Amino acid sequence: MADNHNLQNPHAIMIPYPLQGHVIPFVHLAIKLATKGFTITFINTRSIHQQISKSHSSPGDDIFAGARKSGLDIRYATVTDGLPLGFDRSLNHDQFMECVLHVFSAHVDELVGDIVRRSDPPATCLIADTFYVWPSMVAEKYKLVNVSFWTEPALVLTLYYHLDLLRENGHFGGSDNRKDSIDYIPGVGPIKPTDLMSYLQAADIWTVVHRIIYKAFADVKKADIIICNTVQELEPETISALHQKQPTYAIGPVFPTVFTKSPVATNLWPESDCTQWLDPRPHGSVLYVSFGSYAHTTKHDIVEIAHGLLLSGVSFVWVLRPDIVSSDDTDFLPAGFEEDVKERGVIVPWCCQVEVISHPAIGGFLTHCGWNSIFESVWSSVPLLCFPLLTDQFTNRKLVVDDWKVGLNLCDERPIARKKVADNIVRLMRGETSNGLRNEIKKMRKTLEDAVATNGNGSSERNFKRFVNEVKVKIKRRSGIAIGT
Repeated sequence: MADNHNLQNPHAIMIPYPLQGHVIPFVHLAIKLATKGFTITFINTRSIHQQISKSHSSPGDDIFAGARKSGLDIRYATVTDGLPLGFDRSLNHDQFMECVLHVFSAHVDELVGDIVRRSDPPATCLIADTFYVWPSMVAEKYKLVNVSFWTEPALVLTLYYHLDLLRENGHFGGSDNRKDSIDYIPGVGPIKPTDLMSYLQAADIWTVVHRIIYKAFADVKKADIIICNTVQELEPETISALHQKQPTYAIGPVFPTVFTKSPVATNLWPESDCTQWLDPRPHGSVLYVSFGSYAHTTKHDIVEIAHGLLLSGVSFVWVLRPDIVSSDDTDFLPAGFEEDVKERGVIVPWCCQVEVISHPAIGGFLTHCGWNSIFESVWSSVPLLCFPLLTDQFTNRKLVVDDWKVGLNLCDERPIARKKVADNIVRLMRGETSNGLRNEIKKMRKTLEDAVATNGNGSSERNFKRFVNEVKVKIKRRSGIAIGT
C-alpha cells in the first residue's frame, strides 16, 4: 500500500489525443500539475513524437528534458497508435481514426499496466482526453482516479454530452432534422442547428468519428472528474449544469500567463521566424492568417482568401500548411500571388503562433476558430475573423461572434467570395466596427486575466485547487486510507 507521502503527491498518467490542438493544453497542464507537486508520466503516440522530433532540431527522446532541469518530476513515454510510423495519417484520416477507436486501447492498456507496476511513487490517477473511448476501462482496471480533460469550450462538451436529447427532439440522427432553434439543453440558451459541431450537422452519422463520439461521450459519464479548458465567467450556466451531473471544473485558459514560447516542444512542423519581418511594421497593422494544424479546406477557398487579401490592401502573415488542401495537392495559390504581395505579405508553412499573435504589429487574426487559437488571440487582445472548417469550430464561432462579440464572420455564406473576404478584412482591421471589437476583446482579456490570478481570487485558480483536492481525496478513498490521516 502507498505511504502517506505518495498520497499527498499524486502520480498522474496523462494521455492527450494525437492532434496538436490537444497536445498543447495537455503539456501546459502537465507543467502546472508538476509545479504543484504531482509526478507526471506524459504519453504521446510515437507518430506525434516523431513529428515533433522532425520539427525541432534537438528534442531528443524526451520533450520534457528541459522542464525536468527546473526540478519538475515529469517522465515521458511513447506508445504506438497501431499504424506504421511512415503511414500518412492526414491523407488516410478514416483508417487512422479506426485505429484510434479499435486498436489504440490495447497498446495504452499494456503501457499503463507497465507504468503502474514499476513506478515510484505509484501511479494513482489517469488524465485522458475526453475524446478517447477507453479511459473508464483502463482507470478501473488499474484502480486509478479517472480524470477526463476536455480541451474545448463547455458548450461543445455539453452538446455532445446531451446527444440523446438532440436525438429525441429530432435535431440529430434523423433523415430530416429539425431546423428550428435548440432550447432544451441544460445550461445552454437557444442555439441554431447551424451552430452545432460539424459532426452533428452531418447526413452520415455512422462515420468512424461519429462512432468515436458515441463511445467517448458514454465513457465520460463514468469519469470521477471532468476538467475543462474554459473560464467559469465565460460559460457559467453551462459549467454549472454539467457540475450538477458530475464534478466539472473550468480551469482555463491552460497556458502559461507569461505568454512566451513553451519550454516543451509541441509543434508538428518546423517554425519560421516572422518577428524580423513584423518588427518594422506599424502597430496593429498586420493581419495574421492561420487555419490550424489539422483541418483542411478547398482550393477554391484558398484562392478566394488570397484574392481577398490582395483586394483589402492589408499587410499580412499567412501560415499556409503544405497539406492545407490535401497532402496530394500542394500547388493551390493563384498564379503570381506571392510576387503581387511580396511588399506587404509573408507566407510561411508554420510559425510559433504565440510569438506572432502577441507581436505589437498584429491587429487581427483570420482563424479557423480552434479553441487554443481563440484563447491566444483574446490573451493578445487581437480580434478575430472567423472561418470555421471542422468539428467544434462552428460552435466556437458562435461564441466568438454572437455571444462575446470579439469577432466577425469571414463570410456568412458558402462558397466564400473574394469581395466579401476583402470587405470583412477591412472591417476587422480599421474603422468603427474594429474599434468596437477591440473594446470587447480587452474586457474579455481582463476576464481571462482575473480567472487565472494567483492571488486566490481567480475562478480558474480556485477551481484548479478544488480539482487537485478532489483527486487527492479520491486517491485516499481508493487506497483504503481514512481521510485526514
